[in-house]
Amino acid sequence: MISLYEGGVYLVNGSQIVPEAEAANVKALLGKDADKEEARKGTIAYSILKEHNTSGNMDHLKLKFDAMASHDITFVGIVQTAKASGMERFPIPYVLTNCHNTLCAVGGTINEDDHMFGLSAAKKYGGIYVPPHIAVIHQYMREMMAGCGKMILGSDSHTRYGALGTMAVGEGGGELVKQLLCDTYDVAYPGVVAVYLEGRPMPGVGPQDIALAIIRSVFKNGYVKNKVMEFVGPGVASMSTDYRNGVDVMTTETTCLSSIWRTDEDTKQYLSLHGREDDYRKLDPAELAYYDGCVYVDLSKVKPMIALPFHPSNTFSIDELNENLGDILREVEKEGEKIGKGKALFTLTDKITNGKLMVQQGVIAGCAGGNYTNVIEAAHALKGRSCGWDEFSLAVYPSSQPVFMDLVKKGAVSDLMEAGAIIRTAFCGPCFGAGDTPCNNGLSIRHTTRNFPNREGSKPGNGQMAAVALMDARSIAATAANGGILTSALELDCWDSIPAYEFDSASYDNRVYQGFGKSDSEKELVYGPNIKDWPQMSPLSDHILLKVCSKIMDPVTTTDELIPSGETSSYRSNPLGLAEFTLSRRDPEYVGRTKEVDRLEKARVQGTDPAELEPELKVIFDQIRKLSGQEAVKPADIEIGSMVYAVKPGDGSAREQAASCQRVIGGLANITKEYATKRYRSNVINWGMLPFQMEAAPEFEVGDYIYVPGIRKLLDGDLKNIKAYVLGTNVKEITLYLADMTPEEREIVKAGCLINFNRNRIQKNPARNK
Repeated sequence: MISLYEGGVYLVNGSQIVPEAEAANVKALLGKDADKEEARKGTIAYSILKEHNTSGNMDHLKLKFDAMASHDITFVGIVQTAKASGMERFPIPYVLTNCHNTLCAVGGTINEDDHMFGLSAAKKYGGIYVPPHIAVIHQYMREMMAGCGKMILGSDSHTRYGALGTMAVGEGGGELVKQLLCDTYDVAYPGVVAVYLEGRPMPGVGPQDIALAIIRSVFKNGYVKNKVMEFVGPGVASMSTDYRNGVDVMTTETTCLSSIWRTDEDTKQYLSLHGREDDYRKLDPAELAYYDGCVYVDLSKVKPMIALPFHPSNTFSIDELNENLGDILREVEKEGEKIGKGKALFTLTDKITNGKLMVQQGVIAGCAGGNYTNVIEAAHALKGRSCGWDEFSLAVYPSSQPVFMDLVKKGAVSDLMEAGAIIRTAFCGPCFGAGDTPCNNGLSIRHTTRNFPNREGSKPGNGQMAAVALMDARSIAATAANGGILTSALELDCWDSIPAYEFDSASYDNRVYQGFGKSDSEKELVYGPNIKDWPQMSPLSDHILLKVCSKIMDPVTTTDELIPSGETSSYRSNPLGLAEFTLSRRDPEYVGRTKEVDRLEKARVQGTDPAELEPELKVIFDQIRKLSGQEAVKPADIEIGSMVYAVKPGDGSAREQAASCQRVIGGLANITKEYATKRYRSNVINWGMLPFQMEAAPEFEVGDYIYVPGIRKLLDGDLKNIKAYVLGTNVKEITLYLADMTPEEREIVKAGCLINFNRNRIQKNPARNK
């Protein structure tokens, strides 16, 4: 079904894979020897990156994007940051969608206040504003913005439009601010991995099945981590572009940097249908292209899949699961015990009835599940059938109003409703815990993007726990038709009879504010009472003292654990308000600990000796003075901040708040073995925290102090072998390091955060952002 090549490969004429170890065979095929460095330039990714690179050096990219996108739990902070940095207009098309806090269901007026802020920002700075319920962020960008050879940056991790020939990247808000200030996205040239598709998916096998099969093969071994996945091979043509979109959006769950697909007449037809035929161009690898790896996928052998809690990589075919139901579910229950921590119970084996798994809920939604092709297939499966009157329920969220409109015209909506499904508007809530939360101890099957712990909206700390398994819309519909008994789509015979989609732009024409190029500086931003400015952050001192305020030894820590999703999203426009939830589901004592450290640092900045407020610091400062070369260091010269240790933090969302929430209440560094994603590490840097790493196991505990002398000077060096000291009962020397940082990133950390960095530049050159 899926195999991974060891080492690099050459792709000849887009159809023949030659492992690098057999490079001599290239001459027999092409009549010339393989030139590896030249062949690297033969990928689609290389050509697009070259077109967008402004550095003149393809090893060190400085990229400018064609367009950007944000939603309503990120755009307020981005606009506020860019405004504080001197932005006067949006220099490129910037789409502000309202698909996350859409329902305005919690927090009083604050969700709609954010929406009104977004509209006012679009008017003032020249943006594109998509009102609530009109489209989820990624569907709008597919329909109206993506095009062949383009690059798009989004403040959402699932910013993926590769199936439309667009290299898209999901990052934290700081990276979007840089583009708004006409700066660049700086990254070393990434590895490029071929995803070679052959064959055709079986009827009933959907895009989520293909995606989950790939994720299972590449996530845990990091095969494509921070690389570009380039989809090639004859199998691409076996799938419609709408189907390809469903595979592509899930590439985020592999931890790759971006994705790109070869394009063809179906891509052209999709763009033409949406009134954008001029955005088409044929993209193919050159006659010889070199890839840093290859994922070979025989599409014809992929079966309906299920990703069990609590990660998209915890994947089995539905057949595998049913054959080993008890054993597999007991392993998931063990993970559930760790997450519940004795406060909440989650069980699965009790849901086995007559050898089958009974689920409580189904959801088809968002940028992955709500596409036209998925919903129309689900409607065909349920036509004339019933979801039943028992505990199982099904909700379907079309991904945009145009999709919804065509589903209505074709009778699919009435077929779904007649079967007992509930139809809702375009909304991302089920993807991040703000919609259709299952019952306590319930299992929801969803064609959405993630099934991390608590992302379905449960609260284990309050004794409430549920979980999500990811599945394709087709198998979810088959399960619904079977009253909630887990059922593979292959058990039905109703697939692949999909009427052509007819796009109608009327809902966009009549509701979306198209303001790009129409900025009006006289307009005022509309602020609600919850929209707060970023608090002041100090520049980095010569020396730092870190107090360990949390130590997380889990193999991976998600951004959802660093800052919860769900109803806390209502506070995303209030930095200090949101920070109260930092690590609340993983380490509830963290906020209190770090705020105490922040109190000491604020006292130091005001000229008070922190040891007067915290007696244990007298011992710590004495230990510092006894270190070689530190005799003359004074407490006033030592910045005090909190630190989080995690083995591998940052898997998941691009949300910058996973880092900024630590920073605004005293955070000064993370120490890790490795960072799960580039985007989380970038967020740490943009918020002025030091992204330390260490090879050794951590020989410190919560409450210990770590002293790093001469940190500002160290940031001007090679960043390797940084000497630090664990202080307390004993003094222990440890070695830290910082992975490569660009000159700008080093200066951002020195300045204390990206906002300070930009303010400093404007003071030196007031005309810079004019």
